[in-house]
Amino acid sequence: MDILANFGHGLMVALEPANLMYCFIGVFIGTFIGVLPGIGSMAAIAMILPLTFYLDPTPAIVMIAGVFYGAEYGGSTASILLNVPGTPAASITAIEGYQLAKKGRAGVALFSTATASFGGGMIGMVVIAVLSPSLAKLALSFGPPDYFAVILLGLIAASAVSNGGALKGIAMVVAGLMLGTMGIDLTTGDLRFTMGIPELRDGINIVVVAMGLFGVTELIASIRSAAKGDNSQTVDYSDFYPSKEEWKSLVGPILRGGSIGSFIGALPGTGQTIAAALAYALEKKVSPQRAKFGTGVVPGVAVPEAANNSATQTAFIPTLTLGVPGSPPMAIVIGALMIYGITPGPRLLVEQPDMFWGLVASFLVGNILLLILNIPLIGMWVRLLRIPYKYMYPTIIVLICMGVYSLNNNVFDIWLTLVIGAAGYVMRLFRFEPAPLLLGFVLGPLMEEQLRRSMLLSRGDPMVFLQRPISATLIAVTAGILIFALYKTERNRRRARAEAQAIQQEEKTT
Repeated sequence: MDILANFGHGLMVALEPANLMYCFIGVFIGTFIGVLPGIGSMAAIAMILPLTFYLDPTPAIVMIAGVFYGAEYGGSTASILLNVPGTPAASITAIEGYQLAKKGRAGVALFSTATASFGGGMIGMVVIAVLSPSLAKLALSFGPPDYFAVILLGLIAASAVSNGGALKGIAMVVAGLMLGTMGIDLTTGDLRFTMGIPELRDGINIVVVAMGLFGVTELIASIRSAAKGDNSQTVDYSDFYPSKEEWKSLVGPILRGGSIGSFIGALPGTGQTIAAALAYALEKKVSPQRAKFGTGVVPGVAVPEAANNSATQTAFIPTLTLGVPGSPPMAIVIGALMIYGITPGPRLLVEQPDMFWGLVASFLVGNILLLILNIPLIGMWVRLLRIPYKYMYPTIIVLICMGVYSLNNNVFDIWLTLVIGAAGYVMRLFRFEPAPLLLGFVLGPLMEEQLRRSMLLSRGDPMVFLQRPISATLIAVTAGILIFALYKTERNRRRARAEAQAIQQEEKTT
């Protein structure tokens, strides 16, 4: 009953005219950017973040959240019509969605993704409303050593699932930690790693890092791949709605995908792509139509979209209750909260109940808006995809530069963003994922603060982390994840080396 009462109060907050307007703006802009091939939700949030500095915390977070799940939804449009995923998670949707489009059933695929996204979002919203208060109560018993262990677990978990491998993921986390230490040390007042540059005295703004890594880098990386897309697809509105059999086949995938996505999204550092991939893999084994997977079936489109949207919602659980990002975009949300002077963690539900429950209720409002907006606007998104990329990408670069310049009215921030973007692209060429770097950058100062507090309370005894049950358990889990990730990386390396040697041996014999 308390949860229903709190949710009802949050719904009143979400339906306030200002919050409702910014929720609408967020989902619309998020969908618009998500439709563009290769941009992604990280770039969308980074681009919109400077605009939220002039808002109150509640409408700002509601707008950022709308951009997040709006972009994740919009990513499916380009993946279905062009086979060019708008977001990484949408690459799973493209497997079946593009096959449906080639059959002339793009309308059915797009309608199914809208329905599945709504269903998955509702499942995720229920999970976050039920679990968050309990998790926050548990987290109230945490001390500084426990918080340090939680942040360490989030960083290692995020680096362990990096596509480039565990070692490269850890290297990026360390690079992010180093970037986060630049500027004035708040404890001693000393300058650290500024290299004599006055503009770095206050450190690097999170918007600059996010814009560079996920705006400029994504644009550079997507120019070639997006240019390969076939933008001649059209949507036949006469064949828009699924058949009765297809309607019935949607229920199971939405429930299964939403459940898997809710669980994966609540784990720190995992993200929507893992949720979508696991849900699709499971559906491929249990679906009555599993023999047809890969040829274009409606359940194969619905299940990753349901998992994607539910994981997007539940990523807010560890972000708001523990202060550990549930996914890489949540690192920007934590940065935005800190800009407003709000510390994410278990006290958030007590100190900012209007913002928390208003945000949870806005998921319901935002998903309804997505359903109402996007089904009629599918034709507009299709026409948007026909805009030549040579006009699209320069416009986005200009918007990025304008957003960065508005932070401090300083040209140095623009140059720094471009440098970070170029460095991010070079790192991507060597398969260094940028997301762990951003997580390290955001969580580094928090981890350093909790480490110093722990050392002060224990008078410099590092065994304090093993003497407390919670921190000791979390450190043990972290060590287990790290060992398994390193073992898996080494195993994959040996397998690749063995395959290369086998190919060379075969070439010699022939």
